[in-house]
Amino acid sequence: MSFISIKAQEKLITPAYLQKGDTITILAPAGILKSSRQAVILEAKQLAESWGLHVVFGKNIFNQGNHFAGTDAERASDFQKALDNPSIKAIWAARGGYGSVRILDKLDYTQFLNHPKWIIGYSDITAFHNHIHNLGVESIHGMMATSLEEKPEEIIETISSFKKVLFGDKIAYTIPASEYNRTNTSTTIEGQLIGGNLAILTSMLGSKSQLNTEDKILFIEEIGEYKYAIDRMLQSLKRAHYFTDVNAVIVGDMSSVKKNTTKWGSSIEQLILDVIPNDIPVIFDFPAGHEADNRALIFGRSIQLSIGNNESSIVFKD
Repeated sequence: MSFISIKAQEKLITPAYLQKGDTITILAPAGILKSSRQAVILEAKQLAESWGLHVVFGKNIFNQGNHFAGTDAERASDFQKALDNPSIKAIWAARGGYGSVRILDKLDYTQFLNHPKWIIGYSDITAFHNHIHNLGVESIHGMMATSLEEKPEEIIETISSFKKVLFGDKIAYTIPASEYNRTNTSTTIEGQLIGGNLAILTSMLGSKSQLNTEDKILFIEEIGEYKYAIDRMLQSLKRAHYFTDVNAVIVGDMSSVKKNTTKWGSSIEQLILDVIPNDIPVIFDFPAGHEADNRALIFGRSIQLSIGNNESSIVFKD
């Protein structure tokens, strides 16, 4: 299996958008799904079926192997079968957690490239987003099955944007401007959207899943880390030249930042701005990541980012 360094001008393959009657699979490539979460997985199945889709589960989805949803071999088997089956049009992760990286290199992507399909999820699924990007295929950073555990009134946009992306409706977002936003001489920037969870992005460094950020727009989000750990990860990306030629950075949710006994001394926003070079535009508070309002993004798709004094917008190009 050959990997390529995707450059900004290279248009990625767009998997076929879903239509009523199509089949998708829900599987668990990473963290364990305890018995108490089986109900929400069934709820996710019902949601997709209400859209006219047929839903099948990975054989091992509810297996339990210590920290993981079954052994590496079992999780890889479910993923491989889904990749190889041309009748399955999308692979929807039940949850993240940790474990995707353990099966990335156990998979054969030959049939996937013959019949590309949507890979869907966020958080730990960033490992797949990065890997699939370097194979030249778009993917969806969006809600997972367990996202339905959130309060229904708080995930209206999460579900709506996810459905729009799946079925090929045009998507665009407008959000209020943050006081921390940084612009350069141009307030409109274009580039392929890439990225994901900060910890997973960092863990991909030095592997064939490491991203090429040249002339692209990098999205980052994180949960449950100390500020010094976030700084360390950003510094690692900086040393790997993630910010050298990137066009812009979009910062999503920075959730549940832990308090250290030694104070960091600045806001999380300022921490990020201090790492990213001054000539790189940065916007904050984009609603994607580990909060209930988790808007769907198409990784590998070119976007137009406009940064204004009162609001910022993202428009996904055809």
